[in-house]
Order: sequence, then structure tokens, then C-alpha cells
Amino acid sequence: MTNLTISLPEALAAYLKEQLASGQYNTANDYIQALIQQDKARKDHLEALILEGLNSGEPTPMTTSDWESIRAAVHQNQSDQSHNG
Repeated sequence: MTNLTISLPEALAAYLKEQLASGQYNTANDYIQALIQQDKARKDHLEALILEGLNSGEPTPMTTSDWESIRAAVHQNQSDQSHNG
């Protein structure tokens, strides 16, 4: 194990205390380790998605139809979220 000393602004220190008080984490070490693991997992996932995109073939220009489909999907997602919570 490696020991690190960190400094936090008051707002982040207060947030850390709230997280510990929630009971989900026993110590600040547990919380910080979980954050680092989550960050690493997100980066690994993002890297895989980028590689998938790079290996997906030749790029094609976006069409008006592509943009309309994206807008419709976003609108539907926002509508679903507003009705579910």
C-alpha cells in the first residue's frame, strides 16, 4: 500500500463527511479507492468505445436525416425521464 496525504477545500471535505455518514463507505480511504476504481472503469470503457469507433470502418458525413434521428432520440429520452421521475 502507498500512503498519500491530500488537501481538500472545505466544500469537498464536507461532502466527503456526508458520504461517510451515509454508511456506504466505512472510511475516507474506502470512498477514495471506490472513486479511483470507478474512474478507471469509465476510462477503460471509454477507450473500448473509441477503439470500436476507430475500427468501425470509413467515416461518413452526417446527413440531415442523421441529425433529425439524434434529435428525436434525445427528445424521446427527455420525455421518458420527465415521466419517470
